[in-house]
Amino acid sequence: MLTFYSSDHRLHHGVELKDGVVSDSFEEPARAETVLARVHTAQLGEVAAPTRYGPAQYVGAHSEAYVAFLAGAWDEWQATGRPGQALPLVWPVRGLPSTRVPEFIDGKLGFFSMDAGAPINAGTWDAVRASADCALSGIDALGARSGAGAQGAFALCRPPGHHAGHAFAGGYCYLNNAAIAAQHALAGGAKRAAILDVDFHHGNGTQEIFYERADVLFASIHGDPAVSYPYFSGFADERGAAAGEGFNLNLPLPKGTAWATYETALQTAIAAIERHAPDVLVVSLGVDTFEHDPISHFRLRTSDYPRIGAAIAALRVPTLFVMEGGYMVDEIGVNAVNVLLGFEARA
Repeated sequence: MLTFYSSDHRLHHGVELKDGVVSDSFEEPARAETVLARVHTAQLGEVAAPTRYGPAQYVGAHSEAYVAFLAGAWDEWQATGRPGQALPLVWPVRGLPSTRVPEFIDGKLGFFSMDAGAPINAGTWDAVRASADCALSGIDALGARSGAGAQGAFALCRPPGHHAGHAFAGGYCYLNNAAIAAQHALAGGAKRAAILDVDFHHGNGTQEIFYERADVLFASIHGDPAVSYPYFSGFADERGAAAGEGFNLNLPLPKGTAWATYETALQTAIAAIERHAPDVLVVSLGVDTFEHDPISHFRLRTSDYPRIGAAIAALRVPTLFVMEGGYMVDEIGVNAVNVLLGFEARA
């Protein structure tokens, strides 16, 4: 399996507001390096640098104004002369007008974000665009645009993307790599795409981007949002709207979920994807479902991850795996690559 990886991810190491204090983010460079090391150890296949795309390729999944904000935010922040990383301190709320983009960077940071978990520093934009380019390169390598090519590819994306919406960042995410890849496939000729999100946290950004569309089925297996981040999306009754009604499938699961319960949800998602008959499948590959993950509460074991890959392979659809979450750094590489090995063994 071909893996796309860029060392530019190291340019970004953020902070986050968590438990009442600002501290180093759980989303750190060591995550991608650990996965890359495991790709080599497992002899998964060739590792390649991504093609350099441009901001225009990120528009569609995202608004042009939002992409421009991300590209210029650090310069605007630095121009104010303040030290440290750029974090929002005020957000638009329900009941107040919020359609006008503020002129000052403090207002822009809040307007284009959902939380204080996506800081911007000097290297953020370069890391973020390289991450999206890994996903775009993966779709092109699959041959999804021409209807032929490899069965599977892996975009070792960092920062992750599935919490980023059409015009907002959050939850360590800036550009929605999975959504950008799916949109790229559709623009290149695919008729239908599906996104399967197996990260512990609901992919609220991906849902928001495609919620009113019938050409992309979004299926997500995640922690119950009543007690799990991001809290405000991911409930089972969120089924899509307008043309997209029935094309959004949320499968929230309770605390302590182990393989037996998870497998049932996975097969439900697989069946929905099969009915959709996509030309390409994008998997938001989070392994924070692991039993020892520090910020999640599922109980999957290392031996369960090949089963996820095998179930996905049974669909016989060209598949791009896009790295999302997983914060038990010592195990993230083993668990992520186990999914890919399970896929290859069944493909």
